[in-house]
Amino acid sequence: MSLIREIKEQVLQGNQIAKAEALQLYGEPLEELCLAADEIRYQFCGNRFDLCTIINGKSGRCSENCKYCAQSACYHTEIEEYPLLAVEKIKEQAKYNEERGVLRYSIVTSGKALNDTEVEHVCESVREIHKESKIKVCVSGGLLNETQFRKLKQAGVTRVHNNLETSRQNFPNVCTTHTYEDKIAAIRAAWKAGIEVCSGGIMGLGETVEDRIDLALEVRKLGVKSMPVNLLNPIPGTPYEHNPVLTTEEMRRIVAVFRFLLPDAWIRLAGGRGLLPDKGRSCFTSGANAAISGDMLTTAGITIERDMQMLGELGYIVK
Repeated sequence: MSLIREIKEQVLQGNQIAKAEALQLYGEPLEELCLAADEIRYQFCGNRFDLCTIINGKSGRCSENCKYCAQSACYHTEIEEYPLLAVEKIKEQAKYNEERGVLRYSIVTSGKALNDTEVEHVCESVREIHKESKIKVCVSGGLLNETQFRKLKQAGVTRVHNNLETSRQNFPNVCTTHTYEDKIAAIRAAWKAGIEVCSGGIMGLGETVEDRIDLALEVRKLGVKSMPVNLLNPIPGTPYEHNPVLTTEEMRRIVAVFRFLLPDAWIRLAGGRGLLPDKGRSCFTSGANAAISGDMLTTAGITIERDMQMLGELGYIVK
């Protein structure tokens, strides 16, 4: 019996694999690895697909120095900057996405954390969305506290997003204006407030294979069931502007190993998917079963219509 098949059987029987096994898997033959990951995905998740969209609700002028981000005030990038969008604009975009079959809609804001006034503005936007729409609403508002998360939950937010970005060991190489523990604390505060959490990272920051696996293990430890997997889009003006873009094969390998580690999670292709020649199609047969559609925060994405067509061809059900 091959190593892949042996570890796959362990996962299918409900056992968690360890870091050492994940590191072993990473070097195994790609096609066999991806096929096994897809079997695990089908066993635990079926053909359901979680499709979401985002709106850049507040852009630029961020105090943090995350080296990948075009919205940091520390770097000179050519992006549009604006404060929180009007409630009506946020609501209109939610309705637009719902009409096209999208399940979730996330209000994403720049900055270390929304202040209390901004949190109330987002809450008002969510309440207005729910008056005319049934789409599920998520929020990515930074390092909020439990009280703020509770306000969002009361307004109707079902999930909050807070990426860990990379491993605990590698994080200081990526950002120094806040810590990994700050992120962990925000995630735990969201859990205490009774809101689901979406948390993952970015591939291509200069991390090692071990960093990638450590990230997935941290996500698993936190009990997170929605893990975005971003592909770094090297933005001119940021410290990572010259980082090489990962190949499709590398992304397939990453999501396949993540599926072994997180068999029942939504493994979500997120930012940077448009850089892949097949727009992520082969990753969706290698363990991934969720995606962000439409435009990203400061870069173009893939249209909802094109994604819906691709997912239908692959036999997925978006509902």
